[in-house]
Amino acid sequence: MGNKEGVDSMLMGKLKDLWNNGLLRSIFMLFILVLGTFALQRVLILVLRTPYPLQTPISNSMYPTLKVGDLLIVQGGLSGLSVNADPKNGDIIVFRHPYSPSEFVVHRAIEKYERGGLWYFRTKGDNNLYPDSWIISEKDLIGKVIFVIPYLGYIKIYLGNEIGLSIIIVLLITFIIFENLDFLKRRNEKNKGDVKKLKISS
Repeated sequence: MGNKEGVDSMLMGKLKDLWNNGLLRSIFMLFILVLGTFALQRVLILVLRTPYPLQTPISNSMYPTLKVGDLLIVQGGLSGLSVNADPKNGDIIVFRHPYSPSEFVVHRAIEKYERGGLWYFRTKGDNNLYPDSWIISEKDLIGKVIFVIPYLGYIKIYLGNEIGLSIIIVLLITFIIFENLDFLKRRNEKNKGDVKKLKISS
């Protein structure tokens, strides 16, 4: 029983040292940051009723209304009836590209009509001279833009992929190492000292 209490006390002492020296605290904060990011994404998906609540323009077709690097907050769960279509003041909608469904387009709805129980839309980029060559149906709708945050979209453009995620992880690990470099150095010196004592005593 005494041995178990001694081991527990030693373990708690080591954890306390790690916390006081910042290593455990840094790892804990990193865990909270990652967990918070995933939680925020899930909350946005539920509240905005779309699996794609955050988008960003990748061209200047909507300039100056939207710029490359803007972060767009997208409201989903729409029917075609709820979309305002007007050449100047129509809703800015996000939809699947008719010729490449894995790609999304952010353009303004300028005209709509109903056919066979479905709403169809003509769209146009504010910076384009002519309307888009396609007509999209409400089945292609992802949602409409309800809020714009300048510049934050660059994070999604450059870091919202596997390479970007790898860069973030490497930077965070590097930060943790440099943050706790002194502690790791002292711990290494202490271990070397313990080894020397063992050699002398033996």
